[in-house]
Amino acid sequence: MNIRGIHSVFVWLLVQFEYLFIGKCSRSILVPSDGSDGHSKKRRSGNNNKTATHSCLSDKEPSSSATVSALIADIMGTFTCKTNVIGALKTFCRRYGVSSIRGSQCLYEYPRKVKIVEVGPRDGLQNEKSLVPTDVKIEFINRLSLAGHQAVEVTSFVSPKWVPQMADHAEVMTRINRIKGVSYPVLTPNLKGLQSAIAAKCEEVAIFGAASESFSQKNINCSIAESLERFQAVMDAAKKEGIRVRGYVSCVCGCPYEGSISPKAVAKVALAMYGMGCYEISLGDTIGVGTPGSMRRMLEEVLTVLPADVLAVHCHDTYGQALPNILVALQMGISVVDASVAGLGGCPYAKGASGNVATEDVVYMLNGLQIETGVDLDKLIEAGNYICRAINRPNLSKVSLAKTAC
Repeated sequence: MNIRGIHSVFVWLLVQFEYLFIGKCSRSILVPSDGSDGHSKKRRSGNNNKTATHSCLSDKEPSSSATVSALIADIMGTFTCKTNVIGALKTFCRRYGVSSIRGSQCLYEYPRKVKIVEVGPRDGLQNEKSLVPTDVKIEFINRLSLAGHQAVEVTSFVSPKWVPQMADHAEVMTRINRIKGVSYPVLTPNLKGLQSAIAAKCEEVAIFGAASESFSQKNINCSIAESLERFQAVMDAAKKEGIRVRGYVSCVCGCPYEGSISPKAVAKVALAMYGMGCYEISLGDTIGVGTPGSMRRMLEEVLTVLPADVLAVHCHDTYGQALPNILVALQMGISVVDASVAGLGGCPYAKGASGNVATEDVVYMLNGLQIETGVDLDKLIEAGNYICRAINRPNLSKVSLAKTAC
C-alpha cells in the first residue's frame, strides 16, 4: 500500500474512533503511558546538547512499504486512552498531508522534477502551409537546445507526399548542433522511415498509434491492429541498432471522427506499445477536447496497466484546457510533458485541432509550483519569438506575450 492509501485508511479510522469513543472519554482523562501531562515533551539524547521534540508519533517518515497495522500499533502503544488515539491520528494527518479530517482528500504530491519534451520543430511546424526554410529550422532547434531542454523532437521521417514540411528531415538532422545530454528524437512511422533515420545518425525515434480506429485510418492508413504489426518491425530493427523508441497514442480524450474514446481503448493500445519495447508512452489529446475530468478518468484506467514513470502527456489547447489537464497528470504522478514553444502546431489529419500547449506557459506554471525543469524561460521566449517572426505568425503563449510586452 502506498502512502496515499495509508492516508485514506487513517482518515477512515479517525472517523470511526470519533464516532465510537469521543463521547465516552472525558477530555480530562488524558493519561499517556509515560505518566506525563499528555503534551509533547523535550528530552536530551545522549551527549547531544540539541533539544529534540518528542511527539506522539515516531519521528521516522513512513515508507510506502510500511503496513497500516504497524503504524496503528505504534500509535496504540504510546497511549492508554482512546481519546489520545484520536489526537494522534489528527497529528498523523496534519504531518503527512491530509488537508482536513472529515471527508478529506490527500494533498497532491507533485513530482520534484518534470522533463519537457519540446515538440515545436516537428509537431509545431508540420502543419504550416508555407514551407519553412531549412536554415530557419536548424537555428530554431539550436536555440531550443540552448534553452535547457532535455529533449527536442526534431523532425519526421515520413514521405514528403504526406507531410511536405518535413521533406528536409535528413538535412536538418545532420546539420543541427547536438548538445551532450540532450536527446533529439524523430518520428518514424514505418521501417523505411527508421532506415532513413538511422542513416542520419538518429539515436532515438518515435512511433505513433491511435486509440481511435477512424483516426488510425486517416493518419497512417491502417487499422490499430495493423499499425501495431507494422510497429513491431520498427521495434525489432531499432533494438538491433540500440535505438530507443518512444510511443505516441493519439486521441486519448476524443476523436474528430468518433467523438469520445473509451479509456479502456487507450489503456489497451498503450500497454501493447509498451509491451513491444517502447521505453515511454506519450498520451496525446490530439484535438484538445479533454477536460480535467476526462483526463483523470483516462489516466486512472491507463495507470491500472502501466506505471506513471513510463507515461507522458501531450495536450493540445483547443478549448483552453491544456494546463489544467497537465496539472491533473502531475497530481497523478506523471513527470514528462510534451509541449510546443509559442503554442505552435496542429494536426493535418485532425480537423479543428489547434496548437499544442505553449512550452513557455507550462514552464511558468511549473516554476510557480517549484518543480524543476532545467529550462531557461527567457531563452525559451526568445526561441519562440524567433520562429514566430520567421514564419510570420502570432505567438500563442500567454506568458511570452505578457513578458514581451513588459
